[in-house]
Amino acid sequence: MADQIPLYPVRSAAAAAHRKRAAYYSAAGPGSGAEWPSSRYQLEDESAHLDEMPLMMSEEGFENDESDYHTLPRARTARRRRGLERFVCGGWKLLCTSCCDWLVNICQRKRELKARTVWLGCPEKCEEKHPRNSIKNQKYNIFTFIPGVLYEQFKFFLNLYFLVVSCSQFVPALKIGYLYTYWAPLGFVLAVTIMREAIDEFRRFQRDKEVNSQLYSKLTVRGKVQVKSSDIQVGDLIIVEKNQRIPSDMVFLRTSEKAGSCFIRTDQLDGETDWKLKVAVSCTQRLPALGDLFSISAYVYAQKPQLDIHSFEGTFTREDSDPPIHESLSIENTLWANTIVASGTVIGVVIYTGKETRSVMNTSNPKNKVGLLDLELNQLTKALFVALVALSVVMVTLQGFVGPWYRSLFRFLLLFSYIIPISLRVNLDMGKAAYGWMIMKDESIPGTVVRTSTIPEELGRLVYLLTDKTGTLTQNEMVFKRLHLGTVSYGADTMDEIQGHLRNPCPQTQSQAGGNNASSTPPRKAQSSAPKVRKSVSSRVHEAVKAIALCHNVSPVYESRAGVGGEAEYAEADQDFSDGNRTYQAASPDEVALVQWTESVGLTLVSRDLGSVQLRTPSGQIQTYCILQMFPFTSESKRMGVIVRDESTAEITFYMKGADVAMSSIVQYNDWLEEECGNMAREGLRTLVVAKRALTEEQYQDFESRYSQAKLSIHDRALKVAAVVESLERQMELLCLTGVEDRLQADVRPTLELLRNAGIKIWMLTGDKLETATCIAKSSHLVSRTQDIHIFRPVTNRGEAHLELNAFRRKHDCALVISGDSLEVCLKYYEHELAELACQCPAVVCCRCSPTQKARIAKLLQHHTGKRTCAVGDGGNDVSMIQAADCGIGIEGKEGRQASLAADFSVTQFRHIGRLLMVHGRSSYKRSAALGQFVMHRGLIISTMQAVFSSVFYFASVPLYQGFLMVGYATIYTMFPVFSLVLDQDVKPETAMLYPELYKDLTKGRSLSFKTFLVWVLISIYQGGILMYGALLLFESEFVHVLAISFTALILTELLMVALTIRTWHWLMAVAEVLSLGCYVASLAFLNEYFDVAFITTVTFVWKVSAITMVSCLPLYVLKYLKRKLSPPSYTKLTS
Repeated sequence: MADQIPLYPVRSAAAAAHRKRAAYYSAAGPGSGAEWPSSRYQLEDESAHLDEMPLMMSEEGFENDESDYHTLPRARTARRRRGLERFVCGGWKLLCTSCCDWLVNICQRKRELKARTVWLGCPEKCEEKHPRNSIKNQKYNIFTFIPGVLYEQFKFFLNLYFLVVSCSQFVPALKIGYLYTYWAPLGFVLAVTIMREAIDEFRRFQRDKEVNSQLYSKLTVRGKVQVKSSDIQVGDLIIVEKNQRIPSDMVFLRTSEKAGSCFIRTDQLDGETDWKLKVAVSCTQRLPALGDLFSISAYVYAQKPQLDIHSFEGTFTREDSDPPIHESLSIENTLWANTIVASGTVIGVVIYTGKETRSVMNTSNPKNKVGLLDLELNQLTKALFVALVALSVVMVTLQGFVGPWYRSLFRFLLLFSYIIPISLRVNLDMGKAAYGWMIMKDESIPGTVVRTSTIPEELGRLVYLLTDKTGTLTQNEMVFKRLHLGTVSYGADTMDEIQGHLRNPCPQTQSQAGGNNASSTPPRKAQSSAPKVRKSVSSRVHEAVKAIALCHNVSPVYESRAGVGGEAEYAEADQDFSDGNRTYQAASPDEVALVQWTESVGLTLVSRDLGSVQLRTPSGQIQTYCILQMFPFTSESKRMGVIVRDESTAEITFYMKGADVAMSSIVQYNDWLEEECGNMAREGLRTLVVAKRALTEEQYQDFESRYSQAKLSIHDRALKVAAVVESLERQMELLCLTGVEDRLQADVRPTLELLRNAGIKIWMLTGDKLETATCIAKSSHLVSRTQDIHIFRPVTNRGEAHLELNAFRRKHDCALVISGDSLEVCLKYYEHELAELACQCPAVVCCRCSPTQKARIAKLLQHHTGKRTCAVGDGGNDVSMIQAADCGIGIEGKEGRQASLAADFSVTQFRHIGRLLMVHGRSSYKRSAALGQFVMHRGLIISTMQAVFSSVFYFASVPLYQGFLMVGYATIYTMFPVFSLVLDQDVKPETAMLYPELYKDLTKGRSLSFKTFLVWVLISIYQGGILMYGALLLFESEFVHVLAISFTALILTELLMVALTIRTWHWLMAVAEVLSLGCYVASLAFLNEYFDVAFITTVTFVWKVSAITMVSCLPLYVLKYLKRKLSPPSYTKLTS
């Protein structure tokens, strides 16, 4: 189907659909009443034909692509489970799911979220009951803790099997050994797990209690009352002081700031550290006193609780005025929970609490993470169980089903139960604890904390790394780096020249004279037609710096030294704007960086309100400018502007700055802008083009009248306003190009390169703007310089998404940049296709992502690729993503410790991730794979011996070794050498860091697979057979000699096999081998119950044991040597 569809460009595809509809409507004929639909509805109609025009997803289309496309159809094939397996598994799963869902619905009916009317200060008037305003991060409560932990343990086949086997020993007819041989290891595992979970739960409880117990001032008719955060209700009037956390979602009613607005920090909500400006409801802000909030009859109508943190719709109504006052409420009138008040004191009315707040709705419930290695071992134990049942059935069959055969069958099942060793979980859990200790003790990555000790092996299996931008890849510290005037460029080392130009008063008189000429139109035109000839470098520097100091949305804030707000204002004026007491607030850190730079060169922003700006020159003179109009930055326009009037000269100037793509068509012709923008972008700088246009009074008055008229229009207001503003944006004089650097974290570039070379695909998910995200992707080398970038155009419906995906489909080896809104539309209609295409990309950047979308992307990758994902973040907005990923890494940064506390691993710097994955991830996976298979081998070999013994002695269900021999075999005789495999390493840490390509082999899972498992099974069968048959062959008089020879040879074989498996010797390994052998030799004196001590001391015993051990181990040593010589592993080529 896909091959039949032509790969038209986007416009051609749209045109084809257009022609198709035209033919359809014309075929309908004029008589049928069918008319050509207006262009307004074309796109909606197009979606009707999308089913006839599927996306081109054939594999042939990717034949030129060298990426790993052939691995992707796994997502589809995984779904095609056929026959009996599908019927049984699917039916069982459906039944369980239905029952669970029914029980959950009965126990806890999910409330429907509704819009609400909230009366100011009257919680009792609420029509419905709303959730408590308490935060709860605990997984269990006091009643569900024990059942919950036991369920999490016994849902694994391995543990459930151990439980059944242990319980069977209470039945006398089935009892084979001592109870403690079964219950001690199981009890140990359960005790450790319960203690670990209990400690984690208690810590979560303490953290929640601390947050829920925070005190806030609540406004009542009787005055202020202190109330706990958890006791706040919908309708309460809450007072929040500066630097205090907002406890619930509120509508902003009043502030102590005279402007009627305040700044809040939202880093724990959306990850952005720049401050957001919030505006109080004007009706309540105008009230003379706080208490008047209770003297009016007013309510807020709020929409139902939603996930979107960037939008809100509501109304404020005051009923007791004539006529009633109605104000529309938007996102700028809200104060979301978990944000911090950055300026002034605010009063708000609570509209959402607890589970209905935006922050809680955007946080997913933590899941119990299970490592891929644990799941693989679980599959292998199932295979072993099938082998166990088969072997038992064979034994009973050969026995001839004599007597109560079912009892014999069960006894054989218990006899061979060592095939699945009960010590597997103990060894693996202790190994995981050891890996965690090693990670935290590594001096190369100080401050690293392992918070989830159950998944260290996941660090060695990662394919996708999802990372936040702000605070993770970058420090979020903007630094002004470059000013380019066309003919001259100033860098960090030449800023003193700019200071020199600004101290020189000459250009000011020139510009003043120019300004007087500019009052009449003809001279101004003459001046603008040849500016480059007349203007000196000094005057151009003056104009550029002044434009940067005026065209922004930054407000200087002075820490008030007086108590009352009004007095603070006067105190501020009397301070003469002392520099040490000033901080800047803005909606973007770029803006602050520009204003801080103008201050550093001598032109200081000292005051700003809604109507005026004051600048201080290097000579100390204060210049005042009246703000006539402000045009704020939007993601569509990509520019901002301001019209100001100089109070001293009455000059009116229109200043504008913006992205080069938006400004290049607005400024006068020049031959340097495009080239220099490219140069700065390659250096990783964020560029802004600054321009100006002088206006006469007549021009401005004409513009203002048209602008006011456009703002009052009801239909297409935004388009009309934009058209009026664009009438000014013509032939503007290009002043300068600025370059600002968002400092990257230390060693981000080499770390990303290391991860890329290791075969890890990196996706950057950020709440930031598209331009910023793209710039950081380039500067951090997430996207290499030679790579193309495909910016996914904004799509709003299925038709647009279809066309844009087809456009992206034809691109090869290019990075994808997509916004959260477009992503949402594509996931709704084309989830599978988008996932397939995005997975081909060397890098993906998702901007304007909400916390929920980040988590959804992590789940999407897990579902569609079946690969392991890792999420890295540092803010509260990254918690959902960290919890959704297979492995979460939190960075302790400026945005708080919320992410690091929720993560599985916590690091202090992004660069530590390289060593965490390459060294510790590798060694944890390799060691656990070796340890798991060796413990299985230890069980298989003794089960093989049991099978040989039973078959020789007429298929009797009698144990070969009893009591302490079995306990000792799994513990003191072999445990230390086997467990010492956690110290083994195949390559040195330095080599693993130097050659990250070695990591690619780990993701293929070759260290633990059915192939390697089968090899160990064959080794176990060979060795078990040799040991048992050899002992039976060589024994002469008494049966007890068989036990002594075979058991001693078994212990020696295990110790030699550990030595054979080890790749790099550690002194503790040698100690463990010698200690275990010493323990066995010493214990022989006390094992007279099982062995003939007199026989053990003879030469005959020694040579027989030596011969059997030699035959069982020597061939394996020879095979290993030959394999090393003929087919060495990749890492040996590097280490030799």
